[in-house]
Parts: sequence; C-alpha cells; structure tokens
Amino acid sequence: MKVNIINRSHHPLPKYETSQSAGLDLRAFLPEGSITMEPLQRCMVKTGLYIELPVGFEAQVRPRSGLALKKGITVLNSPGTIDADYRGEICVILINLSQEPFVINDGERIAQMVVARHEQAELVEVHELTDTERGAGGFGHTGV
Repeated sequence: MKVNIINRSHHPLPKYETSQSAGLDLRAFLPEGSITMEPLQRCMVKTGLYIELPVGFEAQVRPRSGLALKKGITVLNSPGTIDADYRGEICVILINLSQEPFVINDGERIAQMVVARHEQAELVEVHELTDTERGAGGFGHTGV
C-alpha cells in the first residue's frame, strides 16, 4: 500500500526500524527549540508531517515502549487516531508521568504510527442481545 506524505520538517521520512516492525517512528519537529516537560505536564508536539491515507485505513499514534519504560513519557490519548480524511499536520499529545523533567529535542523519536485497515459498522438497534457464557462479565471477572 502506498501512502502520500508531505514532509515539512527537516528530518527524514518515518521508516520501519526493522523488517517486521508494525510502527513507523515519528520525530519531534521543533524549529523553535527544545521543549521541557515537567512531571504530569502534557503538550502537543508537531511532526511536520501530513498524510493522505486510503479510504478504509487509519493511522494509530502510539507510545514508544522505551520512552514509556525508561522516562515515563507516553501518548496521552493512546492510541491517537488519524482518519483517512484528515489533511492537517500530525501532532502527538505527550504526557510526562515521571517525577523528573523531560526534555524533547528536535528530531527525537517521540511516538510510533501504525497504519491499519478498519471498517465502519452499521449499527442496528435491537431490544435484546444474544446470550453468551460470559454475559456481562468484565473487568477481571475471570480472576487473577
């Protein structure tokens, strides 16, 4: 599948880091300089990227596991969804869940983007749902 992309940053296009990676790394585009995120602070970070997805696809913006584990930095609305009809700049909402300030530098890999197929559901209003063994059980109902 081909995805049209405009790169208004001075960074290379996102790429898959290994041959079987699902996500493309997104880089911070900070021409005005670094951002320091204080503990529990959230911010929107620009990437300088604009994409045109085919109909029936979305792009999911997800945290990078290394940043989450080592620095406590994650994507606040994870996964963020980029719809096929969105033409604005890809931005990433980050939050610092650590107890230390975190500096985001221009060009730093801040999130990953996964392109995935999706379908739109046709909702059919009914008055009852079919019974299952599980029923309404959720939130740990099967035990530890």
